[in-house]
Amino acid sequence: MRYLLLGAGFGIVLVKSEVVSWFRIREMFLFESFHMYGVIATAVAVAAISMHLLKRPLPRKTLGKGTRYWMGGTVFGLGWGLSGACPGPMFALLGAGYATAAVLILSALLGAWTYAALRPKLPH
Repeated sequence: MRYLLLGAGFGIVLVKSEVVSWFRIREMFLFESFHMYGVIATAVAVAAISMHLLKRPLPRKTLGKGTRYWMGGTVFGLGWGLSGACPGPMFALLGAGYATAAVLILSALLGAWTYAALRPKLPH
C-alpha cells in the first residue's frame, strides 16, 4: 500500500510541476524554455545528494562499443518526442484523466514485447 501511495504522490508531483505537459516537453526539445532542464538538473542533484547520504557507492559499469546505445537512444527519443511522454509520466497522465495515455502505455508494452521477441536477432 505504501508503494501505491508513493507512486500516486510521485504522479501528482509530475502533473503539478508540468513535467508531463506535452507543451513543456516540446519547449525542451526546441530549446525554448529552461523549465524541463531545471527539473532534470534538480532531480540529478537530489539523486546525487541522496546517494552521498546513503553512503552506497554505485558499482562501476563499463559501456560496450557498438550501435545499440545510439539505436536504443534514438528509438526512445523518437517515442518521447512523438508521444510527449516517457515511461514514468505515461501513468501519471492516465491517472490525471487523460484517457489517450492508455494508447501510449499499450504502445510501450507492444514495443517491449517486440524487443523481447527480436532480441536474439539484434546486435548486442
